[in-house]
Amino acid sequence: MAITAALVKELRDSTGAGMMDAKKALTETDGDIEAAVDWLRTKGLAKAAKKSGRIAAEGLVAVKVDGNKGVAVEVNSETDFVGKNADFQEMVASIATAATGVADVEALASAEVNGKAVSEVITDKIATIGENMSLRRMTALEGEAVTSYVHNAVTDGMGKIGVLVATTGGDESFGKMVAMHIAAANPAALDEASLDPAIVEKEKSVQIEIARESGKPEAVIEKMIVGRMKKFMAETTLLGQAFVVNPDQTVEQAAKEAGATITGFVRMEVGEGIEKKEEDFAAEVAKAVQG
Repeated sequence: MAITAALVKELRDSTGAGMMDAKKALTETDGDIEAAVDWLRTKGLAKAAKKSGRIAAEGLVAVKVDGNKGVAVEVNSETDFVGKNADFQEMVASIATAATGVADVEALASAEVNGKAVSEVITDKIATIGENMSLRRMTALEGEAVTSYVHNAVTDGMGKIGVLVATTGGDESFGKMVAMHIAAANPAALDEASLDPAIVEKEKSVQIEIARESGKPEAVIEKMIVGRMKKFMAETTLLGQAFVVNPDQTVEQAAKEAGATITGFVRMEVGEGIEKKEEDFAAEVAKAVQG
């Protein structure tokens, strides 16, 4: 029997399964809708699809370094409990390992882990654990030396905040200190040149309005803005920030003293930018118990 687009749509509407999964189910069952629904259920795909609308804003960030390349990967779940699940952690670790061989998150979704595409591995885990999960993002960083750090690690190489730092010169100890600084200080960019111009313009316009509220003359305001933007750059860029290890030095000064040059960094935090649904702790526990 021909598998038409209308048939695929009908199955997707009734089960919430993905297009490729629906098409495969129909192919396996010779276009029998009822049998295709059962096929999806036996594979856990219908169950997983029903959960796909839930907000997955928890989970883990994993970092892994292979030679002069480091990767940071975020895999989300619905609750923080899943991040403590050994099966989930094992899956995230395998995905991070696969990430060292690809360029971006789209390629990672198709990369194989134990003979299955990462996207399929996640779908299977949704069915097993009973929560929505998603491969949200991946970032790679290359350099002469790449150092990783995980803040509040739940296990080796993964936790809520993952950092990668690329350096030339210096040693691993200095790279680790810089990575810890990045986790704590959350710089927006390496230096002024790499800072998003839109961020700079927005801050400048805000500071101009604040200064005008003071009623001072425009000539005075111009001087005030120069000083305030200089302070903003120092607080926002990694090289300009006061080094957490020694606040009397900037990170740039500390790097020079250590004989190192910082060429790039990645800071990835679980759930940043995702609008989370507010729930109290009791509700979260109840959800975990109910499955």
